[in-house]
Amino acid sequence: MGLSSARGRSAEIGMAGAFFVQGISNTLMIPRVPELIDQIGVEFTTWGLIIGLAGLGSLLGLTVSSKLISRFGTRLVVRWGAILAAGFMMTLPFVHDAWLFFAAQLGMSFVGACVGVAINAQAVALQKLLNRVVIGKFHGSWSIGAALSVAFSGSLALVLSLAMHFLILGSICIVALFITTHYMLTPEEVGKSDDRKFGKKVSFFKTPKQVWLLTAGLFAGMFPEICFMDWSAVFAKDEIGVNASLGAMPYTVFGIAMIIGRLSISRLTKKYHISELSKWGGIFGSVALGLGVWLGPTLAASDQILGLVVLVALWSISGLGMAPMVPSFFSGAGYVKGLQTAQALARMTLVNAIVMMGAKIVMGGIAQGVDLQVAFIFPTVMMFVAGFIAHVVAKRAKRAEAVANAFPPTGPISIVQE
Repeated sequence: MGLSSARGRSAEIGMAGAFFVQGISNTLMIPRVPELIDQIGVEFTTWGLIIGLAGLGSLLGLTVSSKLISRFGTRLVVRWGAILAAGFMMTLPFVHDAWLFFAAQLGMSFVGACVGVAINAQAVALQKLLNRVVIGKFHGSWSIGAALSVAFSGSLALVLSLAMHFLILGSICIVALFITTHYMLTPEEVGKSDDRKFGKKVSFFKTPKQVWLLTAGLFAGMFPEICFMDWSAVFAKDEIGVNASLGAMPYTVFGIAMIIGRLSISRLTKKYHISELSKWGGIFGSVALGLGVWLGPTLAASDQILGLVVLVALWSISGLGMAPMVPSFFSGAGYVKGLQTAQALARMTLVNAIVMMGAKIVMGGIAQGVDLQVAFIFPTVMMFVAGFIAHVVAKRAKRAEAVANAFPPTGPISIVQE
């Protein structure tokens, strides 16, 4: 079982490229969010409902993702799903009606959910075939794409119209996806990585408890990251008072910090379990997030640039803390006893999407009804909770002998009853 050295290398490059392009595609609209809100003429509460209820598309996608993967394979699902998502995204600058905008978001969420399950199933499969840590590298590639996307998009906002911005970058993403997905694992190669029968059915209500623990950690660790994507530019504009170009800076630096953190996972996990990294990341990251939310606007009241610099510096610490969280909880899905990887990922992501949908609505409601600064307490608390769950996982986790030498940042995690 395994891949040749050359094939393994090409698959790694293809996967890293696909994650990179996904990072670009998923975040290129961030600096333009305030413009999109103005374009469709809604308040924060309605905007929160739109981006929250768009999660209904994710729910539908997650119910069919395993079937699509079983029929077409993860590579094709990633390729065509990501291309469709880019197509939906390219329509946004031309939509001025809130309902039509919501429909486009539904479409993006549907195909995005399918892509999310497929691409992470690919990552776990490749990791097993190579018998070494790679998922941190892939999530790092996503973060690189996201950071570059937001940075360039913030600059492009000064020279390009909303429509040209989306059309140009969206077209580049589509071409790049055709190229990168060509080198990903074939269905036959994915099958080599998992000795559990792919089509085996396990009742949703008989899902191992290990999956729900990982799901809780996944939500708590992912929600702050999603909040940065959805609200960082708005926070910088409304609470700090900067323009669209400077408003992209908090997420850009946050993304760079995540890149550094995720690319350091392989080295750090030779000494520390990834759940330990997530635990301390949750503690220090949540403190830095909360301090940034409070100090940034306070200092900006007298010195706008100082407020922005302090906000960016503290949120970069949050990015470092958040870096190992999603990779650790996702990779654990590849080692749930009695459940195929794609099934575990689909169930984790399904429940996460349901909770995330409500959480986004709550976030928007607090931002509108109280204050955006107060609303950021929500993701701050969730980041701390993710660290606590990682602590629980670390206490109960044990590594499989097969990957003991890798001290697995993404190695088999089995929950041992205490």
